[in-house]
Amino acid sequence: MNTNKPYVVGIDIGGTNTVFGIVDARGAVIASSSIKTAKHSNIEDYIDELYNELTKLITTHDAEGKIHGIGIGAPNANYFTGTIEDGVNLPWPTPIPLAKLVSEKFGIPVAITNDANAAAIGEMTYGAARGLKDFIMITLGTGVGSGIVINGQMVYGHDGFAGELGHVTVKRNNGRLCGCGRTGCLEAYCSATGVARTAREFLEVRNEPSMLRNLDIDSITSKDVYDAAIAGDKLAQEIFEYTGDILGAALADFTTFSAPQAFILFGGLAKSGEILMRPIRNSMEKNMMPLWKGKVNLLLSELKEADAAVLGASALGWEAKPQEQPQQ
Repeated sequence: MNTNKPYVVGIDIGGTNTVFGIVDARGAVIASSSIKTAKHSNIEDYIDELYNELTKLITTHDAEGKIHGIGIGAPNANYFTGTIEDGVNLPWPTPIPLAKLVSEKFGIPVAITNDANAAAIGEMTYGAARGLKDFIMITLGTGVGSGIVINGQMVYGHDGFAGELGHVTVKRNNGRLCGCGRTGCLEAYCSATGVARTAREFLEVRNEPSMLRNLDIDSITSKDVYDAAIAGDKLAQEIFEYTGDILGAALADFTTFSAPQAFILFGGLAKSGEILMRPIRNSMEKNMMPLWKGKVNLLLSELKEADAAVLGASALGWEAKPQEQPQQ
């Protein structure tokens, strides 16, 4: 590490908010702030506001000239090309040459990747995957994302988009329609959205009493299902069993591909604790090829939720290389 540039900046771009912060080599977030992603109709105005707000943060915390690099996590961001190829949840036309635009604005090297890969790099740099050379990060949020690390290297594939395990088919016949346009994807069952869909299906086809019947069926969330399950609601508990059974079997399948030392679960749904972890663990072991039974750990992320997105993106900042075009 360059001791004259002891910090990196992490930027996490979401459809609603962009969170950014200054991070040191130990993974301490020195300062962070945010702006509204969708406030600007064009990318140039957005980058101007990002520059103004981030520069204020850097100046206030005496970090001018001390930033080694900027790491950015964003939907469909391509590590190889530095572009956002298809920002489904973003307000600007794509592709966007994001690394080039941000690097030229700040005069600092920039590296970008998608949010699940950023989470994996953050976990490897600062969290539960420190010391692990082979692991798979599974992010359980609105969708299901993944970041695959083999022999200490992030797997990007030939085009930069490797690691879409959320879109492995887990139900071949009559599977749910997924946002990607295919049917039966893991994401359609094991995301927070998938848990809510399971709840609606169970309530419609089954007759037993449940606290969930007191709620508007179209507005049920995974948090509602969790609250009911913790309160002892049998139907809600069965929804988590169903979800964990599907995810655990998928993890057993993923093991045959890269033989990871561990799967690390991250995201809102991962905070459900043993009510989800137990059925995942049981299903994973039940479906595991004998060669790997008992060898693969199931871990929860160690990154603090409030800082996780910034930390994940910032870890990429240590890898950032200068762009080839002239800098300001």
